[in-house]
Amino acid sequence: MAVRLVPEAVVKELLPNMRKAIFYMVLSFSISVFSQESLNDLLNRLNKEVIPYISVQELAMPKTQAVILDAREEIEYEVSHIKNSLFVGYDDFDLKIVKDRIKDKHQKIVVYCSLGVRSEDIAERLKKAGYQNVFNLFGGIFEWKNQGFDVVDENEKETESVHAFSKEWGKWLTHGIKVYE
Repeated sequence: MAVRLVPEAVVKELLPNMRKAIFYMVLSFSISVFSQESLNDLLNRLNKEVIPYISVQELAMPKTQAVILDAREEIEYEVSHIKNSLFVGYDDFDLKIVKDRIKDKHQKIVVYCSLGVRSEDIAERLKKAGYQNVFNLFGGIFEWKNQGFDVVDENEKETESVHAFSKEWGKWLTHGIKVYE
């Protein structure tokens, strides 16, 4: 069996592109790791962690049967939301509407917002109302989109747009098109 060597000219031509590819892979990995750590820090600082988290990967699994509640404002929901989620809002959240829609207090419920801060507040209210199986989506719709999962607009059509809430919060959305209005 003969071993063929790659001509030096070919190696010299490919080497810069290989270095760039390796650099971008390392950079992407680093950003992902450090962003995740920073998101953990942010949520640890802002949330009481009374409500357990569910990861976007677990929620996306076909076996996960849950009612998904969107605890953002209506304008955010209209730009995009997780398919089949129910809008419940935050500022105008009405527990009675949820009670009318979800009769079974043992039904698995996942609440999300942009990152997981407002959704924890709404999930706490559900828990106090007697719902037993309530989860907060870790990283919210931003993490959902960042991990490559689809979102839909007000017409239930797939979209790349996500309402980024504000410039400060929008930095956490690394995939998709940021919308601020």
